Amino acid sequence: MNLIIRIAKNDERIRAVYMNGSRTNPNVPKDIFQDYDIVFVVRETSSFINDDNWISKLGNLLMIQEPDKLDKGIGQDKNFDDTYAYLMLFTDVTYAFKQLM
Repeated sequence: MNLIIRIAKNDERIRAVYMNGSRTNPNVPKDIFQDYDIVFVVRETSSFINDDNWISKLGNLLMIQEPDKLDKGIGQDKNFDDTYAYLMLFTDVTYAFKQLM
C-alpha cells in the first residue's frame, strides 16, 4: 500500500489512486482468484503508453495484458486519450495466494 501511495504522490501525472477488486469486498467468499485492482487516475495516458518504464516501480512483472490495445488491433474503435487499461501480475503474487489458504 505504501509503495502505491508513494508512486501516486511522486508522479505529477497521477491525479488520484484507488483500489477495488474482489479482495477489497469482505462479503465476497475467499478463493484463489481474488485480487486487488489498483487504479491510477491520470492527467493524460500517452506518456504511460509510450514509455512503460513506470511499471517496473510496482515490482517484478510476471505478466501483462493491454486489453485496449488488443481491442484496437482487431478493429474496435478505441480512444487511448480517454482510457487505457493494463492487467498485470507481479512475481510476489504467490504471497497473496498463500494468505488466502
